[in-house]
Amino acid sequence: MIDLTNERILVTGGAGFLGRHLCELLRAEGCRNLFTPRSADYDLVDRSAVKRMYAAFEPTLVIHLAARVGGIGANRDNPGLFFHDNLTMGVNVIDEARAAGTVRKFVQLGTVCSYPKFTPVPFREDALWDGFPEETNAPYGIAKKALLVMLQSYRAQYGLNGIYLLPVNLYGPGDNVDPHSSHVIPAMIRKFSEASGKVTLWGDGTPSREFLYVCDCARAIVEATRGYEGAAPVNLGSGREITMKDLAELIRGLTDSSAQIEWDSSMPNGQPRRSLDTSRAQEAFGWQAETELESGLKQTVAWWQAQQAGHA
Repeated sequence: MIDLTNERILVTGGAGFLGRHLCELLRAEGCRNLFTPRSADYDLVDRSAVKRMYAAFEPTLVIHLAARVGGIGANRDNPGLFFHDNLTMGVNVIDEARAAGTVRKFVQLGTVCSYPKFTPVPFREDALWDGFPEETNAPYGIAKKALLVMLQSYRAQYGLNGIYLLPVNLYGPGDNVDPHSSHVIPAMIRKFSEASGKVTLWGDGTPSREFLYVCDCARAIVEATRGYEGAAPVNLGSGREITMKDLAELIRGLTDSSAQIEWDSSMPNGQPRRSLDTSRAQEAFGWQAETELESGLKQTVAWWQAQQAGHA
């Protein structure tokens, strides 16, 4: 068990959605030596910038959250960019951790998009290599999955203590609401909040997803960083699967919207189902999600409405 208060902790992506919540929790836990580099100062795609980053802070613990992410549309329009940047950032940050010689633990965040398109539900970690990911997410998902192989091989050859966590789709206050790059929950909240007549949503509404409240994910990262030492990947999820149709109705109600829902079946559905088996997380480091979907959505909608009121 690692006492995090004594560590020099580097959090890439610390200014992002999950990163802000994680750093807030780490500070609340007594961690004072936190380094959250900004991309303007340290472009993680640039190996020389990553070298400078390690030299500047000399971390003993690295949590790599930084990623190029987006919804189905962003992934579909930028497959090469998503593959290149996510793979290159990870390779650079992991290899420089090895070279630095000061890093006692490396924590890599993966993605549920790495799972094969038709993985049996609930997804178990052992199924990660049983097929090709859903096509629109494959470049991103495969790039992130390659980093699992890198960490395992670096553990075997160089003794780098790397762990790999696989969260489902996250949501919560502070999420990205840009209509061109946001994920499904913030996109729906914005659409229903702003629409007066009709809301058009991609696909036919039949796919299901599992969503994890961002604060629960931050807690999982802290607990795994403290207490998990294994090479095997670990799922992080909430245990609640919901169809897109039911999610849309739920968010429409929470936003007090009277808009009609129209499903555009000419647009991609994405993966048919996503739901994780999280028993390994509970067994390995005693973590399970605490926030029910409706409760988390209420808090997210309240945050969005407060943001809008502040800009009125």
